[in-house]
Amino acid sequence: MRLILTEKPSQGRIYADALGVAVKRDGYLEGDDCIITWCIGHLVELANADVYDEKYKKWRVEDLPIIPDNWKYAVTADKNKQFDIIRKLMHDPRMTEIINACDCGREGELIFRLVYEKAACKLPIKRLWISSMEESAIIDGFANLKDGAEFDSLYHSALCRSQADWLIGINATRLFTKLYNKMLNVGRVQTPTLAMIFERAAAINNFEKEKYFNVCMNDFAVSERINSEEEAEKIKAACDGQKAVVTSVKRETKTVNPPKLYDLTTLQREANRIYGFTAQQTLDYAQSLYESRLITYPRTDSRYITEDMSESTSNVIDVIIQVIPQFSGLSYDVNVQRVIKNSAVSDHFALLTTAEVAKADISALPDGERKILLLIAGRLLSATAEKHEYEAVTATIECCGSSFTAKGKSIINDAESLCGGFKAIERLYRGKDGEESGENETPLNLNEGEEITAVCAVSEHFTQPPKQFTEDTLLSSMQRAAADEITENAERHGRESSKS
Repeated sequence: MRLILTEKPSQGRIYADALGVAVKRDGYLEGDDCIITWCIGHLVELANADVYDEKYKKWRVEDLPIIPDNWKYAVTADKNKQFDIIRKLMHDPRMTEIINACDCGREGELIFRLVYEKAACKLPIKRLWISSMEESAIIDGFANLKDGAEFDSLYHSALCRSQADWLIGINATRLFTKLYNKMLNVGRVQTPTLAMIFERAAAINNFEKEKYFNVCMNDFAVSERINSEEEAEKIKAACDGQKAVVTSVKRETKTVNPPKLYDLTTLQREANRIYGFTAQQTLDYAQSLYESRLITYPRTDSRYITEDMSESTSNVIDVIIQVIPQFSGLSYDVNVQRVIKNSAVSDHFALLTTAEVAKADISALPDGERKILLLIAGRLLSATAEKHEYEAVTATIECCGSSFTAKGKSIINDAESLCGGFKAIERLYRGKDGEESGENETPLNLNEGEEITAVCAVSEHFTQPPKQFTEDTLLSSMQRAAADEITENAERHGRESSKS
């Protein structure tokens, strides 16, 4: 008999459906050859400081730092009943092995191992490692279980992060609270993030705006920045109504490659920018879609898929075009190779929709989930489409000794591909709300030597302070923090280090 431990009851039910486990018990499901039970999230956590010593119930600077010699753990409040059920099952003599079927990531590994250690379980560990909740993926995953020891380094990295959070949170929070006689919560991630927000706010508050002027010609050409209004008015007076000559026209064909697939952070950033969702909302919607089998595992840091997924991904693209109204009838030259990079996939591949969307009533999904599903589906189509090509035009116009610059761009229409490449697909599901500033195409039809009659006006402007952070830009800054000091992916691949 095998014991399968999942992270949440919903996971347990999904696995039970796939494996044909039907008998309901108190806190678990029982089948002929396996029992499925669940942790209800973080079932075991690091113990409070006063568990180590009664004196830590009082906050005193002289007791700091608090650094345990041996870490202690406790069952999370109000979850003792479920822990007792799991512990009894772990020591049931019928059990021959335990399968870690918690979420396939660092936190899922930690949740399982802490329960395993707290319950003093000695069963050999197997690991279910899948990125999709589709029935076929579940069945295949259970048929190809991994040795639990392969994930020891992933567990240790999660444990290290958990203990670092405890050390910084307990010690720094107590220190600053006592020093300033006010409750001040300090955290490993929270406090540096707050510092970035504070520094940006200070830069905005201390910003001193400066006035400047431009002379605009015929609504499409503009002078350089002019600090004096008097000087700007002189240029306007000299040029207005006079002949201006196009002295140079520079035309460049430029290309923008299709975007990469989403990882969780880029999905959170885009959902915030387009829909105003918080990072937590996006994660919650994605997790719900994952548990409904409509998308793959959301907590991924990869933006590629592997070579062996080429055919299944092409099939998913076909399904998306057939069942999602925004893409109905879409036809383009699909290039799945654009999103394949084996070396860039470690524990999980990029976020994808699954073939299960063909069976789903998408219109019945909650609004937030439907929007996230649309973003993920649309990104797969965009990422496998043609590059965006356009012609950028820069013209210099001279008038009465002053220079003006005009800029424009226009899509290059390739008759053999979707006009505008991947950006044409993006407009199908993002519309104007999803366009980056400056993306609108405005052709500029000027030729060198051409003469035009100048109609000029002076416009007043002010320099702008830095912008307040949005969740999009804050997530971006958090990703780049200390990038010059820490090697890329330094804390991401705990599992990989165990193989070296």
